[in-house]
Order: sequence, then C-alpha cells, then structure tokens
Amino acid sequence: MRLGVNIDHIATLRQQRRGRTPDPIEAALTCEQAGATSIVCHLREDRRHIQDEDVRRLKAAIATRLNLEMSIAREIVDMALAIHPHQVTLVPERRQELTTEGGLDVVRLEPQLVGLVREFQERGIEVSLFVDPVAAQLEASRRTGATVIELHTGTYANSGRSRDSDALRQAAAQGRALGLSVAAGHGLDYDNVQAVLDIPEIEELNIGFSIISRALSVGLERAVREMVGLLQRRSADALHAP
Repeated sequence: MRLGVNIDHIATLRQQRRGRTPDPIEAALTCEQAGATSIVCHLREDRRHIQDEDVRRLKAAIATRLNLEMSIAREIVDMALAIHPHQVTLVPERRQELTTEGGLDVVRLEPQLVGLVREFQERGIEVSLFVDPVAAQLEASRRTGATVIELHTGTYANSGRSRDSDALRQAAAQGRALGLSVAAGHGLDYDNVQAVLDIPEIEELNIGFSIISRALSVGLERAVREMVGLLQRRSADALHAP
C-alpha cells in the first residue's frame, strides 16, 4: 500500500508569521526520504496555507508524485493546468470550514465534472474524486471518466464504529468492481488506520495531520517511517496470506 503525505500543516505554521520557515518543500523532501510515495497539498481558494509558489516549487523539487487537492473553481483549475501536477484530487471546499468536511457531491456535479475530468486528462493529468463511501457517488464518479476515487474516511475516523468501517469496505469493493483505483484518507492516525489497512481494495492512503502532529514529538522523518511501517506490514501480510 502506498502512502501520500499531506504537508498542508507545515504551510499553516509558516503562514502564522508569513515567513519562509518552516518550508513545506523541505518537509516534502524529508517525507520522500522516509518512504512517502507521493506528496499531497491542497491549494485552497483563500490560500490559508499552501501558496501558488509552493505548488510550483514542489513540482520542480520532488522526485515522487505531486497530488494537488483542489476545488473546481476556475481560477484553481487554470492554476493546476499551468503547473501540471501528476494528479489532481477534486474536493469540496467551503471558506468557513477548518478542514474538508465531506466528499464531493459527484451526483449533483456530474455534468460539470465530465468536462473538467476530460480537460485534465487531455493534459496527461490523472484525476481523483474525493467522495463519501456511498454507492451513488461511486457510480457517478465512474461516469465522469475519472480513474481514481479517494474514499472520505472522516466519518469512520471520528466514530470508530464498525458500521462506518464496513461502509468503507463495501465502497472499496464497489470502486474496484467499477474499474476504479481506490485510495482513502481524512482523519486517519496511527491507531485507527488499522481497520482501513484491512481493506484489500484500497491501494493508497493520504494522511497529513496525524503525521505532522507526531513529528512534533519524534521528528518528521521518524513520523513518516512509522506510518510507512504500518502500511508495509499490511502489504507483507497480504503477500503471505493463503
């Protein structure tokens, strides 16, 4: 299983003083060295943490994949097309939210998303849709032409209930059956990640806050390595399963 590390909160800390440090690009390089297979950042419309220049510098500096989380606002779309990340993940965005609170309503936005997905794909940019683990949203995601879905794990992460992990399991199986690559993320930490690791269809986790928080105690490289170790154990278990 692959790990994408979200570095938004490095930029959040920097923006408190509007200075140059801590530098999210330096953090991204550390994450790569520690085993991250992609770097994730969210260019928000209000630029509350990641800035346009951060995305440009990341694209030039990192050796792994750049996954740009973004809204479907035209200004952000044009910026993404100009920077040309390896992947965009389309997410809902509200100015007043502290963090992304749910999945994209692909059912409602499907007519708009069809053209947008095609626009990115024609430039060679892979498109992922961040969706709730709901059958109708997955079916609509497939109809847009997107090749990847990222399941919103926030409800499970907040509740810890088995019914919420079961919903993720069912959605992951449905996504795979629809021919989609399946990722997951939001609110996952070193403890609650285990139930998600047990879902075989999920190929990638995108995690940020818990890793950055852990880094305050043990350093960023170790924090990433610890999470990578959890994912690698899942992969090793799957390899040796009967």
